[in-house]
Amino acid sequence: MNAVEPTPVSLQPLSHMLREAREAPAMIARLMADGAADYLRFGATLREQDPTAVLTVARGSSDHAAHFMAYLIMARLGRLVTSLPMSLVTLYQSKIQCRGLASMAFSQSGQSPDLVAPMRYFTAGGAITAAFVNDAGSPLAKAVQWVFPLQAGAEQSVAATKSFIAQLVAGARVVAAWQDDAELGAALQRLPDALEQAVRADWSPAVEALRDADRLFVIGRGTGLAVAMEAALKFKETCAIQAEAFSGAEVKHGPMALIDQGFPLLVFAPRGPAQPGLLALAADMRTRGARVMLAAPAGTAGADLPLVESGSVDLDPVSAIQSFYPMVEALARARGFDPDRPKHLAKVTRTH
Repeated sequence: MNAVEPTPVSLQPLSHMLREAREAPAMIARLMADGAADYLRFGATLREQDPTAVLTVARGSSDHAAHFMAYLIMARLGRLVTSLPMSLVTLYQSKIQCRGLASMAFSQSGQSPDLVAPMRYFTAGGAITAAFVNDAGSPLAKAVQWVFPLQAGAEQSVAATKSFIAQLVAGARVVAAWQDDAELGAALQRLPDALEQAVRADWSPAVEALRDADRLFVIGRGTGLAVAMEAALKFKETCAIQAEAFSGAEVKHGPMALIDQGFPLLVFAPRGPAQPGLLALAADMRTRGARVMLAAPAGTAGADLPLVESGSVDLDPVSAIQSFYPMVEALARARGFDPDRPKHLAKVTRTH
């Protein structure tokens, strides 16, 4: 019997994942048109109360968005930020000190008990607490002092796209408000235009390059590491590729032992201080025989995938992931998978 060939990608019906990824620019425009006063008040509260410790509380894609905000806070404000292992509260009953603490939770659904319980604990203990959540009536929203709706609308695809982009923008808005940085705030207002360009960027070479891959490294650094982590997760979720994310510095340690002839790497190299090292890494990996897909701004030597520049170097990773999502959706379909229904996964995950 002859094997059944997958339906050509161009002839398959539009998936929820692709439709939702394409909605992100308009969704971010709506998000930026609303809630400005709340973000400004929150920023003023952070300046006034001057927290000595900052925690993020999140899992999965939301944790990658929290990582992006954390990097911006550390780089721009000089405050150390920790991602909370939720089991400290939910399983080990640790009595974490709340005085001087700001705790910020990121979630699409706001339903998971292991996010809700720590935020209730921190709120009761007197910490500054905030949630960035798509469901403003969720248990997580009710557990905190400050609620910032993502306004991403319904997401039917299990793999999050527009809600993740909304979380990245929400985190950057917090940083702009905390710093009282009008320049970053203005760049955020212009971001939907960059995302409109980014969602149309041609990343089809990556589909052909990765169609038969079974393992993959995704490389980033600095503010770009968060989107590398998100990309690696999406490769696993939608394409069944064993993808791992690494910092451009970390990959030169133990992971280098796995890189042999034809080993695929996706390198995110947006503008910024980390870019020269990432470009050098991509060039070095090519000399070793690796199959490198370099995502970098147009005109960058060796770039395979165009990155759209935003109004701020710090926001370029947002346009990078906007370009990535349509590509990974097409790759999933090219590999014979339904990107809307990853195996063994559900839209809402309730962990304890």
